[in-house]
Amino acid sequence: MVRVCDGRMSGTAYGTVVLHVAPEAAAGGPLALVRTGDVISLDVGARRIDLEVPADELAARTPNAATVEGFANPRRGWERLYVDHVQQADKGADLDFLVGSSGSEVSRESH
Repeated sequence: MVRVCDGRMSGTAYGTVVLHVAPEAAAGGPLALVRTGDVISLDVGARRIDLEVPADELAARTPNAATVEGFANPRRGWERLYVDHVQQADKGADLDFLVGSSGSEVSRESH
């Protein structure tokens, strides 16, 4: 079984796991458009993951309103700061206003 997630997972011991898919579903990424029964192709060697759904069908889908409202639209506080300023996982999940201030280069492949 392959698990595809836009969060963190602890204690996983069996099977292939793909974590930190970016952009996250709550940020409007394509993961929000995946539906039960969709085929997802994973090529670990080529570092590719593809949702095998025609582009016109994807264009007709909309993200779950509860996901967007609950996670992507906080009004204030730390959640608002997170949504507005924390970059996606593939960019290091750093605060955008700190990038470059103390070195933003990743010295090694961390995947």
